[in-house]
Amino acid sequence: QVQLVESGGGLVQPGGSLRLSCAASGRTFRSYAMGWFRQAPGKERECVAAIRWSGGSTYYADSVKGRFTVSSDNAKNTVYLQMNSLKPGYTAVYYCAASKRGLGAQQYEYDYWGQGTQVTVSS
Repeated sequence: QVQLVESGGGLVQPGGSLRLSCAASGRTFRSYAMGWFRQAPGKERECVAAIRWSGGSTYYADSVKGRFTVSSDNAKNTVYLQMNSLKPGYTAVYYCAASKRGLGAQQYEYDYWGQGTQVTVSS
């Protein structure tokens, strides 16, 4: 079993930045890949970034390349999503997820999910 707890969401003005954190715990989470998803009202959940604990390989959705950076801190068992140059269209609930299958971008590839954190980009 893997437990994931997100934090760091909030209200930010367009052009601003936020850093989301995902604290992971459990017996084997280090063998998983970690993904960040977002779900806006009325839209499907989409993967915006992912990272492997081992080796640090990453994935980014085209829509966030150059704006978002995913990273991990093994000592703190935490994965981060640094979000810069935020736009109102990025308003969504952001979720952290863990996958046994490796670096993927589809919801079905992920086995464990956090509770989500709200990010609102508005002036």
